Order: sequence, then structure tokens, then C-alpha cells
Amino acid sequence: MTERAFDPDFAEILPLLPTEIEWGPAEDMAEMRAGGASFSFPAEPQADVIREDRRVPGREGDPDVPVRIYRPASAPDALMPGLLEIHGGGFIMGSIEMMDGFCDQVAAEFPAVVVSVEYRLAPEDPYPAGVEDCYAVLSWFADNAADLGVDPDRIAISGQSAGGGLAAATALLARDRGGPALCFQLLEIPELDDRLETPSMVAFTDTPLWNRPNAVRSWSWYLGDDDLPGAADVSPYAAPARAEDLSGLPPAFVTVMEFDPLRDEGLIYATRLLQAGVSTELHAYPGTFHGSALVTEAAVSKQNTRDTFNALQKALTR
Repeated sequence: MTERAFDPDFAEILPLLPTEIEWGPAEDMAEMRAGGASFSFPAEPQADVIREDRRVPGREGDPDVPVRIYRPASAPDALMPGLLEIHGGGFIMGSIEMMDGFCDQVAAEFPAVVVSVEYRLAPEDPYPAGVEDCYAVLSWFADNAADLGVDPDRIAISGQSAGGGLAAATALLARDRGGPALCFQLLEIPELDDRLETPSMVAFTDTPLWNRPNAVRSWSWYLGDDDLPGAADVSPYAAPARAEDLSGLPPAFVTVMEFDPLRDEGLIYATRLLQAGVSTELHAYPGTFHGSALVTEAAVSKQNTRDTFNALQKALTR
């Protein structure tokens, strides 16, 4: 690994983190996930949160989409805000279990109803499967807001990494399809641009957990063709950085990490949102890397968590 000015709080963990992943052929991806490549870190359920697993209808003949719903055990009499959560994993890994702890915390502390999406993964199901699953669940969430105890005017969307990219893409779809309305989008270390041309994407070829070689594989499998990333006709609903018009989108909170190949596409997207008249808060955390927030005891990770929850609470509890 190239020597970089990582935060000292990460010194012990950095030598243990992978900088290379042997992906193998696409047909072996399911086996890789079963072998632990999903990077899922399930959290034990909180006593003050009720979890419920359901399946909701997909769009226009697509299969049903598994979801996990998180509610406070002691729900208030008033309607609660809602949050649609989308896990990360480069479009090819991950599961709803990754975000159990986060979703429990939001449900209990705000309080809120959180719906987490088990969207279809590439390479078995390339674009548009994942984003259409997310949009289908958003539509179901809004249509059933009253039954869920949710205020339909206070539904937000959030995601991390590829989940951040899918959240941004779902927000674009909701705008362009005339709804459902979103009050906020939380885009954490988002994966947004298949063109792989930003300075951070070019420079960070051996950074821990995520780097340019991983990004190349991610986009190739998600778009369904090894030659497609960077092509002229990639849809903005696949790669939101391609969207020419960002006006009319919900207010945003965007985070980026210093030594993350996704850093610059997040910075650029946040800047373009502001230029399009979208209220946007942007945080760049020094000495960090993609996924470094998993090291929860690091001071910079604690600051990241505080910033994120403060912004989300402000947006949802107005």
C-alpha cells in the first residue's frame, strides 16, 4: 500500500485491510458472497426497535423485493418520518444486514420508520434491476405511509457507497417520474460516475477496502458489459454523475473521504447540486478512506456519525 497521511487512529487496522480482491469470473460471484465477500456486519436487534421482514411488489413484472422494516417499539401517536435505506457493496455485494445497526438507531432515536431494501445485485442482475427495485420500494413506502404510521411529506432516502449512488439515482427517478416526493437525500461516500476519470479515481489504485481496480469491476458488472463503463450512452439513472440537470432534487447531505477513489465524484456532485439550486451540505473528512467509518472508535468516525445524524434528524423532524 502506498504511504499516505491516514489518521493515526487507523494505524492498527490499516495493515489488516485488503487492498486487492481476487474477483474471479462473474459466475463465481454468488459463491464469493457466501464465502464472506459481502462485508455484512449484522447487529443484534435493539430491544426498543421492532424489525419486520416483508416482500413488496416489484415494478412492471419484476420480482418482489425483500425489505426489512424498523419501527420504534413505543411508537408516538403522531405520524413519524420515514427513511428508505439502501446498503452499499459496489452494486455486487452487501445485504440489508449491513445496515441493521444504523436503521435501529434511526428508528429508536428520532423516532422514525426505516425501510431497508434488499435490491438485486450484479452481475446476475445488472442495471436497471437494482435501481428499479429501490424505486419500487420507495413507491410502496409512499403508497402505504398511513398504514406504516409515516408522514408522506417526510420521507427521505439514504445510502452508502453504491447505496449512495442508488439513492441519488432513485431521487432522479422520483423527480422525473413525478414522485414519490422526497424531503431529503443522504449520500454517504457515493458511487456516482462510471467514467472513472476523476483525479482521486485515477490516483487511488491501492487504497484499503475500495480502489480503482475494484471500481472498474463494480461498474463493469453493474452495467452488464466490460466495455460499457465510460461509454457515451450510459444512463444517468445508472450513473447519476451523468445527469445534465440536477434541479428540483431534494436537499442533500454528501460525505466524502480523503483517500477514497470516490472522493472527487462526490465533491463534484455536491457542487453541481448547489449550482442547480439544491440546498446541499458537504463534508470531507481528512485522513480517512472508503469505509473508514466502520472503525467507530476513531475520532474522525465519531465526528462523521454526529454530522450525519444531526443532518438527518434536522431534515426528518422539522
